[in-house]
Amino acid sequence: MKSSNSWMRSGLVLALGTVCIAFARNAGAQVQTTTTTTAGQSSQVVKVDRGEVLAVEGNDLIVRMADGSIRHFENIPESAKATVGGKQLGIHALKPGMKLERTITTTTTPQIVTTVETVTGKVWHVTPPLSVILSLENGTNQSFKIPKDQKFNVNGEMVDAFGLRKGMVVTATKITEVPASVTSQQTSVTGTMPTPPPAPPADVALLIVEAEPTAAPAATEAPAAPASTGAPAAPVEANPPTGSYLPVIGLGVLLLVIVLVLARFARRKSRT
Repeated sequence: MKSSNSWMRSGLVLALGTVCIAFARNAGAQVQTTTTTTAGQSSQVVKVDRGEVLAVEGNDLIVRMADGSIRHFENIPESAKATVGGKQLGIHALKPGMKLERTITTTTTPQIVTTVETVTGKVWHVTPPLSVILSLENGTNQSFKIPKDQKFNVNGEMVDAFGLRKGMVVTATKITEVPASVTSQQTSVTGTMPTPPPAPPADVALLIVEAEPTAAPAATEAPAAPASTGAPAAPVEANPPTGSYLPVIGLGVLLLVIVLVLARFARRKSRT
């Protein structure tokens, strides 16, 4: 029994032969097959790409990567979204200056695919330890190669190829274990809006120029025309300077003094 278990685990069970007798057309229908899959511990690999949007042209995206290289992503589908500021943005909503981060998570799960093939038939001919021909339940005969250390279940007793006899009903099982792996990828894209320009320092005053309202020029009254005396009127100087009044005042005072002196002299002369 110990050698039988070892044979089942190693897959050295009664193998289906490729050589069958001519009339074994439907022999395959007599082999019962079951397949089970056992998953192992999954492993993940996370890859993060960072870049800055340079331009968006239709469904093409041009990005400067973190290493300084320029990459051109073509034909980005409309369904692709990037989470920016809590919103889902499509390709046409991306703007130059946005910082994008793409995270690709690759999950690999190892599996063992176990296939169990069982066949039951009556020994029609045996050539130990090489092969055996069984008469299957549908009346057809099929040839099987006998692996090394193969054991057969005959009425609950395990026998090798040399213990087989014509007419014995035997059951043989073939177990095949094939390692496999299942790989899946999940991609997510997040981003941030372009960085706003820096604010001026707090201790620097802001110069704000306000346009002062322009006052309408005051209307100036035309000077009254002097009364006609037959002599041409002296030209009137508009807005004479303040300093020009002093000589005029001095001249007036001098004339007044001369008039007073002459008047007093005339009165004295008339008295004498």
